[in-house]
Amino acid sequence: MLNTEHNHGHSVASLVAIWISLMSNIVLTILKIIVGILFNSPVLLADGFHNAGDVAASAAALTSMRISKRPADEDHPYGHGKAEVIGSGIVAIILGIAALYIAYESIMTFFEEPAKASVIALITAIVSLVWKQVLYIYTMRVGKKTNSKGLIATAYDHLADVYASLAAVVGIGLALIGDLYHIGFLSYGDPFAGVVVSVLVLRLAYEIGKESIDILMEKNVSHERLEEFAKLIRSFPEVKRIDRLRAREHGHYILVDVRVGVSGELTIQEGHDISSAIRNLIVKEHDDVDEVLVHLNPWYPDEN
Repeated sequence: MLNTEHNHGHSVASLVAIWISLMSNIVLTILKIIVGILFNSPVLLADGFHNAGDVAASAAALTSMRISKRPADEDHPYGHGKAEVIGSGIVAIILGIAALYIAYESIMTFFEEPAKASVIALITAIVSLVWKQVLYIYTMRVGKKTNSKGLIATAYDHLADVYASLAAVVGIGLALIGDLYHIGFLSYGDPFAGVVVSVLVLRLAYEIGKESIDILMEKNVSHERLEEFAKLIRSFPEVKRIDRLRAREHGHYILVDVRVGVSGELTIQEGHDISSAIRNLIVKEHDDVDEVLVHLNPWYPDEN
C-alpha cells in the first residue's frame, strides 16, 4: 500500500482544497444573484445560476473524494478510488448543462432590449474573475500533487468560471461604453461573449467526461508510463522477457498487472522473492502506484 503518512497528508490537502472551493462557490453564487437582481444584469444573473451548479459539483466532488479514501474491504478489494472518477463525471455533466444554459440565455438576449449596464455589476464580475483564477491555480496545483481526479475536475470547473466571469466583464464593460457614448450595438457584446464562453465550457465538460469514461472502462495508462514500468522490470537480470504488461487508473492511484518469464528451474521461494522485488521497486519509484500483481511464467534457454 502507499505510504500511510504520505497518503494521509495528500488526503488532508485535497479535502481542504475542495472545502475552500465549496465555500467560495456558495459565496459567489449569493453575491452574483443578489447583484444581478438588484442591478438588472442578465449576464451576472446567468453566471450566478452557473455558480449554483458549481456548488452541486463541488459537493459531489467532496462526497466522492471522501468515499475514495476509504480502505479496501471485502466487497471492494481494490479500494474505492473510482468513486472519485464518478464524481468527476458528475462535474462534467453539470458543466455541460451550465454551458447549454449560458448559450440559451445569451442567444435569447439578442432578441430583447439590452439592460442598462451597472458599475457595481462590473466590479462584481471582476472580483469573481480574480477569485476564480486564484482558485483554479490553487486547486489544480493540489489536484496534480495528490493525483486527485475529483479535485482536477473541480479545478477545470473553476477555469470554466474564469471564462464565464471574463465574458461578464467584457460584456458589462462594452455595455457601459455603449451607454456612455450612445453606441447601441455594443450592448450586445454581452450575449456574444456568452455564446463564446458556452462553447469553451462545453469543451471542458467533454474533456473531463471523456477522461472519466476512459478510467471507468479501464483504459490502459499511457504508452510512456508503461515503458517506465517495463524499464524497471527489465532491470532485474532474472527477468528473461515481459509477456504482458497492463496498468489502469483506479481514481487517484494506479494498479499494475505484469506477466514475466523467469527461469523454470527457480524454486517457489526464489520466484516469490523476485515478484516481491519487482513490486517493491515499482511502488518505490512511482508513489501513485498502489498495487502490482506479478505473474511468473517459466522460461528455458532453448526458447531463444
